[in-house]
Amino acid sequence: MNSFRFAFLVGVVTVVAYVGCNPDVGSSGTTGEVGGTGSAEYTIGMSQCNLNEPWRVQMNADINNAAKGHPEIDVVFKNAQNDSLKQRAHVEEFVSDGVDLIIISPKEAQPLTEPVANAVAAGIPVIVLDRAVLGDQYTCFIGADNKKIGRAAGEWIKKALGGKGKVVELKGLMTSTPGQDRHAGFRDAIAGSDIEIVFEADMKWLEPNARSEMESALTRLDHIDLVYAHNDPGAHGAYLAARSSGREKEIKFVGIDALPQEGQIYVGRGILDATFLYPTGGQEAIDAALKILAGEEVPKNVTLGSRLFTKQNIKSGGEVIE
Repeated sequence: MNSFRFAFLVGVVTVVAYVGCNPDVGSSGTTGEVGGTGSAEYTIGMSQCNLNEPWRVQMNADINNAAKGHPEIDVVFKNAQNDSLKQRAHVEEFVSDGVDLIIISPKEAQPLTEPVANAVAAGIPVIVLDRAVLGDQYTCFIGADNKKIGRAAGEWIKKALGGKGKVVELKGLMTSTPGQDRHAGFRDAIAGSDIEIVFEADMKWLEPNARSEMESALTRLDHIDLVYAHNDPGAHGAYLAARSSGREKEIKFVGIDALPQEGQIYVGRGILDATFLYPTGGQEAIDAALKILAGEEVPKNVTLGSRLFTKQNIKSGGEVIE
């Protein structure tokens, strides 16, 4: 195992250590439930759409760490394992169990809209985190502006390529709002330029899918200037495919997420040329939950900021996206 791969795995292991001793946590065949001691004044149900992405593992870790300092709350985590029907069932179970508040990071908008609205109608506050549902039947939405991030990525790409070039776009799950917005913002930014999208595919946020799609692109195309992936695992998968073909040095790679143990390391190592921060909102979700449980008002929508990381600015903490 090379030193970079070892460092990355150590980072991921560190993030997941808090759930590592629980036998219910897994990517298949288990409920993925964690927590629920029953000794706290309030119980919060947290439904995570999957734990296959390092960014989502980090979100759960951020929620868990933020909750640790508040013995009055108990967080019960459930892993939907990338299954919208299972996630609907999670929300229904939380309502049936009479939790005091629900946090959900939905897999898809449409299938989770109704159960979230039903929970609110039952008198249970719901914080929607990262991916929105349809309509406004929720208590608080917390997330970054994905269209703004996509637009910033497009502007950076346009500048990096001098306004012209052949680009591969590897999309996140296009039935999710972040995937749709990161695509729309990017396309808005490059409109009117001489940048050509020569290949595009929905890799559903997963690195193996991105690698497979990039292999197809490399087989079909003799020349690619840049890969824009909707997350860092997608960009990394594309890089690995290009490296296997001996073409990684002729292509730039851009991703989104910028986890310290993932995207930022990739930039520092010269694997990615740029990554854009997509904060998990875990701390903010617990902050909002505590206010709601205390009877305080919270904003309907909380927009988190982003930063651009390149090799030139990574040591200084990146550049704020205005």
